[in-house]
Amino acid sequence: MEQQRTPAISGIWLPLVTPFRNGELDEASVRRLVAHYAGQPVDGLILAATTGEGLTLDAAETLRLVEVAADAADGRLPLWLGLSGSDTRKMAATVDWTAGWPIEGYLIACPYYSRPSQEGLYRHFAALAGRTERPVAVYNIPYRTGVNMTNDTLLRLAGDCSNVVGLKDCCADAAQSFDLLCRRPDGFAVLTGEDALLYGAVAQGADGGILASAHIETAEWAAVRSALLADDRGEALRRWPALERLARLLFSEPSPAAVKHWLWRAGLIASPEVRLPMTGVSDALAARLDAEMARRGVALAA
Repeated sequence: MEQQRTPAISGIWLPLVTPFRNGELDEASVRRLVAHYAGQPVDGLILAATTGEGLTLDAAETLRLVEVAADAADGRLPLWLGLSGSDTRKMAATVDWTAGWPIEGYLIACPYYSRPSQEGLYRHFAALAGRTERPVAVYNIPYRTGVNMTNDTLLRLAGDCSNVVGLKDCCADAAQSFDLLCRRPDGFAVLTGEDALLYGAVAQGADGGILASAHIETAEWAAVRSALLADDRGEALRRWPALERLARLLFSEPSPAAVKHWLWRAGLIASPEVRLPMTGVSDALAARLDAEMARRGVALAA
């Protein structure tokens, strides 16, 4: 019997927040975060992605973020880099520029705003995948980018580009997600990016999730996935409602403000700062977050 290939990316991954303090990259908090999650059941970190406010980082900050995180991880966690953009030439130049960086792969979002055709999407990702031997995962999130990569396009891309190894799925179409799980080739990973849908995604065969909410109660997120993989639906369902409610709380205002507030109050980062056009949590949500932390027995550090 042919052995199934192990996906290049699977499990619970964090799109790591980027800590700022007084408008600057907070390297001490980056180190603290990476050291913390290296001790948690996390399968990898994605740097400078949407949750990491990557679009607000300049080139020097992105490089420094990767350097500091890699030093702090010291090989304990794989690091991938999140990339976004609508100009294929500029994106290809970025892939070239990052060739020597201490990262293991890329999570690349579909081009935003320009709304290319399916052929344009195929050529964009084929061009980027062709510039590196590192694994590439596609990030399909049409409600942010304005364009949906179809399963036919994605599977064509994976068939033609051996290093296109997976998908962060935020298509918001349950039928499309299930169709992909049924049709994907051996070794092609599907991870949900919809935190509140992890249970259903893994139950249907997804390999895990890339979850902002898993910054918090990290072990619980991993435990739900592990229980589902062990076919222990009862244990998974026992743990799941509290996580589903947590995810909805953390996304009740634009992410990552609520996650940063929680991490700040827990003493893991020195400031809850976000960069414009993102803004911090409202007073009302701050009160709800603090109350939830107190309910869960989390000591408030600030």
